[in-house]
Amino acid sequence: MNFLLPLTGSFAQPAAENPTVAMIEAAFAHHGLDWRYLNVEVAPEALGDAVKGARAMGWRGFNCSIPHKVAVIEHLDGLGHSAEIIGAVNTIVRQGERLIGENTDGRGFVAALREVIDPKGKSVVLFGAGGAARAVGVEMALAGAARIVVVNRSARRGQELATLLNDRTPTQAQFALWDQPFAVPQDTDIVIHATSVGLYPDVHAMPAIDTGSLRPHMVVADGIHNPPLTRLLQAAQRQGCRTVDGLGMLVQQGVIGIKYWTGVDVDPEVMRQALLDLHL
Repeated sequence: MNFLLPLTGSFAQPAAENPTVAMIEAAFAHHGLDWRYLNVEVAPEALGDAVKGARAMGWRGFNCSIPHKVAVIEHLDGLGHSAEIIGAVNTIVRQGERLIGENTDGRGFVAALREVIDPKGKSVVLFGAGGAARAVGVEMALAGAARIVVVNRSARRGQELATLLNDRTPTQAQFALWDQPFAVPQDTDIVIHATSVGLYPDVHAMPAIDTGSLRPHMVVADGIHNPPLTRLLQAAQRQGCRTVDGLGMLVQQGVIGIKYWTGVDVDPEVMRQALLDLHL
């Protein structure tokens, strides 16, 4: 009998409201994986020590959430392709004695989106240019999106993301200033909201998007996972659009992370139900 269980987990601050542990442990249990996932509060000044501790204790990998996604890079031995372009990491994978940083934020989003529409060759409008939007934009481009319009309030950050996409990926990107309710161009296939507007507890907040410009042929995706059905998605459904919620993105991030760590393809529905049971 082996009482030494493989360890994974998450380093963040704050950590108490991170629901990832519930869905990961549910997947471990469902698939008979005698692994553990530990949710750990790690202050920025302690991040280096935490990574050293994970190395010393033989952790198989871990997630990094706010505020560690960029700072953790200096403590790792290498980066995956998209993580290097994005410049941020949320999943660390042990490969022998090396710790490799990957970014599953955008890949989880694309995987959830693919259940409704294939990004290849599509025209995309992306709201936001922060860390989440950056990850989603890069992965959408790598998945074959033909055009991406980055819509953002800060011209500097928005243009930086558009330039990154043009320089480092095959897509054609442009920036549009978000200084008023934005009307989505009629030739758009996919609309992605990747800001924090509408996130719990501010659940009644609505991003400044002209929902009257949404058309039934468009797929509207929101990165907010709590609540899953945001005001934006409700409005999009009233316009006849198909929608993708942030809960699907969160689940698919977990699916990808577990595959990296264990080699097992887990059932996403088990993970989604674990989150729904939390009444997110």
